[in-house]
This record gives sequence, C-alpha cells and structure tokens, in this order.
Amino acid sequence: MGLDTTYEAWHGAYSAFFRWRRKLAFVAGYSYFHPVHSGLDGECRNGRFVDWDLLNTPLIAQGNWLTKPDDPLLILLAHSDCDGHIRYEDCIPLADRLEELMPYLHGSGGEHIGNYRAKTQQFIDGLRAAADDGQGVLFR
Repeated sequence: MGLDTTYEAWHGAYSAFFRWRRKLAFVAGYSYFHPVHSGLDGECRNGRFVDWDLLNTPLIAQGNWLTKPDDPLLILLAHSDCDGHIRYEDCIPLADRLEELMPYLHGSGGEHIGNYRAKTQQFIDGLRAAADDGQGVLFR
C-alpha cells in the first residue's frame, strides 16, 4: 500500500513520499515540520519555516489553494500523501521549482526513493506530461 499518482509522477510508500518532501524542503531552506510529525524540526538550511497553522487545511491538503503561495514548492509540501490533486495550472510552476532544486539533491533516500535526483526527475516528468495533456496530477 502506498501513494500512486497519475502520469507516473510517484509510486511508492507514504513514508518515502514524506522523506522525499522533507529532503526537498531542506534543500529549499524550509524547516519541514508538521504538528502530526513532531520531533522532526531542526533541519533548516536557511531559516525559512513553513507556517503549518495556515497551511493545514483540508482544501490545501487536497490541492485546492484559494490563494497561490509565493513558492510553488509549498503546493507539494502541504499536499496530502494519499489523495487530492495538483491542479493543471500548478504543474508547470511546480516542475520549474523542482528543477531549480535538482543541483542540491545528492545521494539516496533509501528504499522506495533511491536516488533523490532520479525520483525528483520522475515527478517533474509526470507534472510536465500532465500539463501537456491539459490535466493535473491525481493522488490515489
């Protein structure tokens, strides 16, 4: 059991999806701390903290942002790990943002992730394929 998305952006364990997003947050300079996952605070490269009180809503977790965040990466970081979608109009900005982070991704994330760059490229490719089809990426 795990997360599958359309356009083969992701296939793997929920825990791996969490670890991958935590790595992305770290290289982007965010502290990836969520109240549900207490004790994971402390990895913060540039002192940018995610305000989970503002982002922890069912609408945002499902990909339905009323106001777009300044950083498209937050669309992925705040997303549910088991359902919802990344909307069509968010696919290209998020793919571009993930490409900006690629030079900072090194090493392996272990089981279900493998090489961080390869897994991130897979997600980018899925986002771009969905956008090419005029679709979003669905989480299931």
